[in-house]
Amino acid sequence: MAPADLSLVFFLELAVIVAAARGVGWLGRRFLGQPQAMGEMVAGVLLGPSLLGLIAPGLQAWLFPAEARGALHVAGQLGVGLYMFLVGLEFDRVRGQAATAGAVSLAGMAAPFAAAALLTPWLMGKPGLFAGGLSQAEASLFLGACISITAFPMLARILDERGLAKSPLGSLSLSAGAIGDAAAWVILALVLATAGGSAGVAVKAIAGGLAFTVLTLGLGPRLLAPLGVAAERARGVGPGLLATVLMLFLGAAAVTDWAGLHAVFGGFLLGTVMPRGRLADGLKARLEPFTVVLLVPLFFASSGLNTQLFLAADPALLPAALAVLGASILAKGGACWAAARLTGQDNATAMGVGALMNARGLMELIMINTGLQRGLIGPGMFSILVLMAVVTTLMATPLFERVYGRRARGELGALRDEPETVDAAPERPLA
Repeated sequence: MAPADLSLVFFLELAVIVAAARGVGWLGRRFLGQPQAMGEMVAGVLLGPSLLGLIAPGLQAWLFPAEARGALHVAGQLGVGLYMFLVGLEFDRVRGQAATAGAVSLAGMAAPFAAAALLTPWLMGKPGLFAGGLSQAEASLFLGACISITAFPMLARILDERGLAKSPLGSLSLSAGAIGDAAAWVILALVLATAGGSAGVAVKAIAGGLAFTVLTLGLGPRLLAPLGVAAERARGVGPGLLATVLMLFLGAAAVTDWAGLHAVFGGFLLGTVMPRGRLADGLKARLEPFTVVLLVPLFFASSGLNTQLFLAADPALLPAALAVLGASILAKGGACWAAARLTGQDNATAMGVGALMNARGLMELIMINTGLQRGLIGPGMFSILVLMAVVTTLMATPLFERVYGRRARGELGALRDEPETVDAAPERPLA
């Protein structure tokens, strides 16, 4: 394809992706009560071979040629990195619930890894799900990481929409989700390192990721404080300050990507230590609209191009798909509920935590795309895990509303009854 034609197709595919993301997202919000991000995830799958490729294969092949997929992939990676940076800006490290958050996070990892260890020997007997050279231990660790991951960005948005981000439930869920997701990515880095057969890669993943985390959390607040002072003095974020922060973000993403962790963790960690106040507010105002409207849907579309949901419905793979889905729901959601109850939470809070932690969403898609690109899994397992991500994420909002919604509305109603002391959180769409 000529460069001029490639540019034309690239811009057209971006327009189609944005239109599909907004349209399916609106339908999901209007008729199903789902967050915008859920619609964007589904739209990405529909633009791939699962629907558009079935009903109009010629159009799908012309609109998403192989030559343009590289640019689409890179733009999508930039999008999820910036999105996680924005999530980090909104994340307040929780005080007073460290023990409970640790217990929920540990249970939400231990049970999924146990379920993966039980499932993997059977799954490896089915051809094409895992790479031929992958050991049973490596396959179990990868599957466990996929089952244990939480849709941390979507979890944050669900809580934010309901004004619960700073509530005990919100603090507990966000803390446990952040801890568990970081651990899952470390385990994935180890699998990628061992599958590549290089001990040096494993050492780099552990040492590099740990060093970056310690330095960022330990020194970041002090080193970045002048940026906050500059924003307060200027009463906002100007082009120079924005450029400085973006350079820091790109550097952080590059370091964690080099270390063997995904670039999103560099962005997220940097966001957590950014000074709050005018700097954080200004960065969100400048970056959030472009990121959530254009860049994040590109990632969903790039992922959808690799998804063939009809593979998961194949009679030969359907039992495997149902087993992975059932194990994922019971292991993750059930374990988080049980841990919350055992650490003193009431049943409604524990059920709410279990419902939120069970969603996989964006983080799952990042992880399984990494596994597919590095050759750990085949298209069949990729499609099974995408199906699991979509179903568990679809479940999250209605299930949370059922087990905790009435209580949440009561809490917000109590806040609205005290307008002089607490302002009700404004309604904002989920991204």
